[in-house]
Amino acid sequence: MGRTKEFDPSATLQAALELFWRKGYEATSMQDLVEHLGINRGSIYATYGSKHELYLRALDRYCENEGSAALERLNQPGPALPAVRAFLRAFADESLADQDRKGCLVTNTAVELLPRDAQAERRIETALHEVESAVTGALIRAKAQGELAEEADVRAQARFLVTFIQGLRVIGKTGDGRRINDAVEQALTVLR
Repeated sequence: MGRTKEFDPSATLQAALELFWRKGYEATSMQDLVEHLGINRGSIYATYGSKHELYLRALDRYCENEGSAALERLNQPGPALPAVRAFLRAFADESLADQDRKGCLVTNTAVELLPRDAQAERRIETALHEVESAVTGALIRAKAQGELAEEADVRAQARFLVTFIQGLRVIGKTGDGRRINDAVEQALTVLR
């Protein structure tokens, strides 16, 4: 008969996510995880596998949580363009409110681990595709409702906005609010 876990695997995964988000993958040692999670190495390996597998599971959780929030912002009833603008503004506000300057775990992972980590790359590509699809859907609705010009290339606009958001998260690590706010105002001109 196996022993009962003396910790909550879901809460522990969340704690690992926060540590990886704050420090990055490479800078987080197994000893850091042991100390931060309050469980021994054997329990980490038995529950999550390797450090890399734990990181990927933490990244999956982050993508699931952040993706749900993004979709919720973009799928509000009524005019679509204000939802897209609010979506961009929310990213800027989150970047400015992040006192630890953690940025976005998706962006951080792309910068730190790609292209050498194929498993992380697949997750990053999926996350970016999901956000791009959600933004494209909102822009298609905006175009259908007459909020965007008929000739607007909504796919290209969505790709621009998703790329812009990733850059915004990098600049957010500097804490330069003026630069972020000016950039958001310029990005919003694409949607006029």
